[in-house]
Amino acid sequence: MTFDVIVVGGGHAGIEAVFACLRKKLQVLLITLDLDNIAAMPCNPSIGGSAKGIVVREIDALGGMMGHFADDEYLQMKMLNTSKGPGVRCLRAQNDKDHYKEVVKRALNAESHLKIIADEVIKILVDDEIIHGVETKNHEQITAKAVILATGTYLSSTVIIGHETLREGPDGQKSADSLSSSLMEHGINLARFKTGTPPRIYKDSIDYQKISIELGTNESLAFSYATKEFVPFEKQLPCYLTYTTMATHQIILDNLDSTGLFSGIIKGIGPRYCPSIESKVVQFNDKERHQLFVEPERRFGDTIYLQGFSTSMKKELQEQMVKSVIGFEKARIKKYAYAIEYDALKSGEFDYTLESKKIANLFFAGQICGTSGYEEAAGLGLVAGINAANKILGLEPLILMRNESYIGVMIDDLVLKGTDEPYRLLSSRAEFRLHLRHDNADLRLREIGYRQGLIDETTYQGFLERIKNIKTIETDFETQHVGKNSAINVLLESKGYPRLTRGYTLKEIIKRPNIDIFEILTALGLDLIYPSNDYESAAIHMKYEGYLKLQEQSINELLKLENMKIPIDFDFNAAATLSLEARQKLMKVMPRTIGQASRISGISNNDLANLVLLIKRGKTSV
Repeated sequence: MTFDVIVVGGGHAGIEAVFACLRKKLQVLLITLDLDNIAAMPCNPSIGGSAKGIVVREIDALGGMMGHFADDEYLQMKMLNTSKGPGVRCLRAQNDKDHYKEVVKRALNAESHLKIIADEVIKILVDDEIIHGVETKNHEQITAKAVILATGTYLSSTVIIGHETLREGPDGQKSADSLSSSLMEHGINLARFKTGTPPRIYKDSIDYQKISIELGTNESLAFSYATKEFVPFEKQLPCYLTYTTMATHQIILDNLDSTGLFSGIIKGIGPRYCPSIESKVVQFNDKERHQLFVEPERRFGDTIYLQGFSTSMKKELQEQMVKSVIGFEKARIKKYAYAIEYDALKSGEFDYTLESKKIANLFFAGQICGTSGYEEAAGLGLVAGINAANKILGLEPLILMRNESYIGVMIDDLVLKGTDEPYRLLSSRAEFRLHLRHDNADLRLREIGYRQGLIDETTYQGFLERIKNIKTIETDFETQHVGKNSAINVLLESKGYPRLTRGYTLKEIIKRPNIDIFEILTALGLDLIYPSNDYESAAIHMKYEGYLKLQEQSINELLKLENMKIPIDFDFNAAATLSLEARQKLMKVMPRTIGQASRISGISNNDLANLVLLIKRGKTSV
């Protein structure tokens, strides 16, 4: 069999890679260990969250699929951080794990240029440092012009519960045990990472009177700009909030030798920002309790997910630990928590296109790149799919920059800084987060998606109409005045502001804290002419205009550095004016611009100045 692209892995990264290549009119083969496990959510039952929700919007803006899937019959939709600034607001959807998989499978089965097989890839087929296909466990050699590895947490994976180790993947699935050896044979360096998942609790065994209810947001919210139908608020399911107790902590501290993490069985490095409950108790031993979220996994299922309670403790201790949590005194465990170790790439194995630096036409996506989370995986899958297709078609690669998207921030971090633990996107990683907002993902990225061929003409024309609407709203607010006798005074007084004593533009009014654009329109008796999202984007732009201009100045400074190219044949090793540390790190990363070089840890300002001077003098070595 011969294909344009082979995608290995049917998780969130693999799915986005598949659809990106299909939109580019290529013939695609998806190889997955288990057909029933395509688009599985082996850990948390949610899409989105802090920073991650913005990534899902970015995926949708570029023409990806995750937002579309997450919007289909979600269990709950919530806008997070509403009391904070727009730079950190983001969506989170609780999803039915079974329904999400079915939605994805229906979309895949509708594609005529896609073939899906259940098998294990055991080898990459490489000649002269160019990949030309894969070999499967069934001894079938399949050729392709490009291969995308999106292996998730299945690569040589091991599940740990207490002192018990099982050679398997998440949820008792198969482990892909042979591919790691093939990668290493071709000089690709692998690291050992760890993640984990909490126990699943029978939902009828919880005392809900003792825990706090957490409802969604009663608004028409969606990840995808195309979504027009929303789950009614009254049909959405609640989440709940509870806490560990001092008894929980004591059980853990008394039995650290019974956990895989502290007994030495687990060798892999876990995510710092999503630690196990035993790690939290040990690291923050001054805290009397830790917050836990109780989340539904399915609309008609019998279990809940205890967010924040991942552990590798043995089963008997998990029983004690769970029963010590507030409201869980009589809880029954259906599935025990576990830690999982798996192989991922060491830093420096791929470039900004996510192509291997050592093997041409081999691309990586998802957790094999060192990330954690469904959303990060999907973002990388989309970029890998686009770039694999572009290389086959002879098109320019897509490289997203830090000022354009959280996806660009993530890839820049992975390429330049690397990671020695599973990487998680956080809003604090983005220096331009006021620019990288939930509301404007399409304004930042829709044009790129259209140029890449992932956005159809009808959608693109709707996007142009949205831009026109936003500009019209801003113009109206800049030109319309209200005075001391305006009805707007009632609104201002209700917010603690004095009455107007002179004429103001509506733009001046909306710049005041705690004044909402829809409140202004209601106070003046004005109808909504355009979609509410257009008013929201216009309002944020007007309200934070000064801050956004400052960020634009910073972005322009960044672009100056990014536009200063480093010659391909520049010999960092021979540049005697650079420090030894700088030469070593530059040789490892091989940045292509001064901007990229400036973000490598250990590169001093003096090294950058000397590098710029060498380039301006036209020297490629010293």
